[in-house]
Amino acid sequence: MLILSLGVALWIGVHLFKRLAPVRRANLGDAAKGPIAVVLLVALVLMVWGYLRADLVPVYMPLPGMGHANNALMLISLFLFGVGSSKGVLYPRMRHPMLWGTVIWAVAHLLVNGDLAAIILFGGILIWALVEMGLINAAAPWTAPTDGRGIKGDAGNLVVALVLYGVIAWAHIWLGHSPFLGSY
Repeated sequence: MLILSLGVALWIGVHLFKRLAPVRRANLGDAAKGPIAVVLLVALVLMVWGYLRADLVPVYMPLPGMGHANNALMLISLFLFGVGSSKGVLYPRMRHPMLWGTVIWAVAHLLVNGDLAAIILFGGILIWALVEMGLINAAAPWTAPTDGRGIKGDAGNLVVALVLYGVIAWAHIWLGHSPFLGSY
């Protein structure tokens, strides 16, 4: 659990650094983007490695059928991840679509995983995303963008979300965790 916890803490710390110390982050300039990306990649590797190595310590039993809810929420999550890039109908109406996608991703996984490692990973990322949104909202009011593409952007985003959904499902099956069992 230590490796997993370190990965989650590193992920949260690096992301919150920009919000909690904006002047210090700005003083680092663009030259810091590469090293920050490397640190985030290390955090990601630690989280995946730590999660896969973690002992199963049950905390709660997921309700039957939550696999179906997880699958539906994951599709919504992936769609939200692309809202900012696709600039569809939701783009000018929704602040923080990627962070909301992260919240939904975390909740979806907490619905089907009741062990301590899942709570550390998905609960930690859930708390980070909510705190990040709060800090961003407190720092500056939101001005809605006006350069959306409308329904064409959403259609493209949906296609990308469906392809990513398939790739992620395949990766889960390859790792031995089929997301289509439905009752876990």
